[in-house]
Amino acid sequence: MGHTAGVADGRPLMADIVSVSGVFEGSADIAVARELARAFLADVQAVHGLPVSEYAMSGVELVVSELVTNARKYAPGPCLLTLEAVGGTVEVTVWDSNPTPPAVLAPDPTRVGQHGLEIVMAVSQSFAVHREPVGKRITTAIALADDPSGVAAGHRL
Repeated sequence: MGHTAGVADGRPLMADIVSVSGVFEGSADIAVARELARAFLADVQAVHGLPVSEYAMSGVELVVSELVTNARKYAPGPCLLTLEAVGGTVEVTVWDSNPTPPAVLAPDPTRVGQHGLEIVMAVSQSFAVHREPVGKRITTAIALADDPSGVAAGHRL
């Protein structure tokens, strides 16, 4: 797991970024991606002293699972997962080789399946798709801690 800190004029920058990345090529790797997310958040809390709520822990693991599953299902070749703790959030980014943006379907309780992105958007504060020179990059952000009122932080439906 990497810890990146910058230096300006000989002084450390105030905003350190804690990050980790992994490359995943098979469907069995989805469990490995979830484990990477759990280990990363445990490190963020234990080593770096940042608060990580149960909501963040389960939300990040769910988002990683859904995004890596979609990348493995719809794009040939490997996918790249990056997790970054910055500004009180965890940014989850998944790159894959398919340039086609995912179809974000409207909520439909009668539909069987294809609720992954709907779930990702519900637990995330933000959701963005960026085309790359090769493929696409999907980035979400999930708050590390619940808000002071005790309400789980996330995208309000």
